Amino acid sequence: MLTFTVKSFVVASKGVRLRTLATAAAASGGKAFTIPVIDFSKFKQAQSAVEKQETAAEIVTAFKESGFVYLSGHGIPRERVPKGMASKGFFALPTEIKDSLAWEDPRANRGYVQIGRERVTQSSDPDEIAALREKAPDYKETMEIGRDWDSEWKNQWPKESDAPLFKQTMLDFFQTCHNLHVDVMRSVAIGLDLGERFFDDKVNEQCHNLRLLSYPPIKSSLLVKDGQARAGAHSDYGTLTLLFQDSVGGLEVQNPHTKSFIPAIPVPDTIVVNIGDLLSRWSNDVLRSTLHRVVAPAGKQVNDKEKVTPHRQSIAFFCNPNFSAEVACLPNCGPHAKYPPVNAGDYIVGRLAATY
Repeated sequence: MLTFTVKSFVVASKGVRLRTLATAAAASGGKAFTIPVIDFSKFKQAQSAVEKQETAAEIVTAFKESGFVYLSGHGIPRERVPKGMASKGFFALPTEIKDSLAWEDPRANRGYVQIGRERVTQSSDPDEIAALREKAPDYKETMEIGRDWDSEWKNQWPKESDAPLFKQTMLDFFQTCHNLHVDVMRSVAIGLDLGERFFDDKVNEQCHNLRLLSYPPIKSSLLVKDGQARAGAHSDYGTLTLLFQDSVGGLEVQNPHTKSFIPAIPVPDTIVVNIGDLLSRWSNDVLRSTLHRVVAPAGKQVNDKEKVTPHRQSIAFFCNPNFSAEVACLPNCGPHAKYPPVNAGDYIVGRLAATY
């Protein structure tokens, strides 16, 4: 088991009385927080409702206590995760090609984001976020991909001659991740006594975001400024996040009681899965949305005075409800709703608009 962390913030938002940006934690009573490794193949291959219930209970317990799990036995072979030429090769393209695919609109949330443009944070104040971006921008570049059949918002694809097979590889992976999201949400539904397919028609429109991330090598001295990180402390926005890490590391989560950040060390052949703010809100904070960040691992000494932090690559699949869905307190999640209902699309777009 690996110890880790959590924190809570509640911020006022236009059109929404209160917006949870990470779940408040109850007193720990001395109990250590952990990220458990859960074998999801037991759920996928279950021969009875009882077998499914056992794994579902494990997952929901972890999401209640920590908000994070390492999912093994998830059914996505290592070779299906496009970290090689399809992802790494994209970021190696000339700057002018990547810039021609630039991210433009929070409703679309598609395209290339250059280093320093995004500053993830818990704040919803545009002026505060602009100041943070100026002082300590996130040192990463990303490529954002959504559902490709959307008639209004189009993906920004490089030419096939510039990035052979990139588009098809990413579309295939997008569908693979959506299918896993459906299965994990079914386990959550069972664990909350909602009925296995409760969420099916609330996530079937695939309003997700596939994010390729590249954290370039950087002088370690540049990452020691106040507030500086490869990605600042934040909670995620939607239902679940599926994170495919490399072996470099850097993901940390925050303990709600000690306020310290502790590494979520990469575990081979697992996917890190965590609760997002909308699912936390949906569950009336029964499931925990957890604050986390990406920092620099130990740098490599390149001369007497300087270290260089190595390149890090990861892929995050941000799972969202249908943008038409109303997120209101679920059955079996407390007698009194903490939050008013909110439209999922408005919520996600509002968070994105503030972040960029």
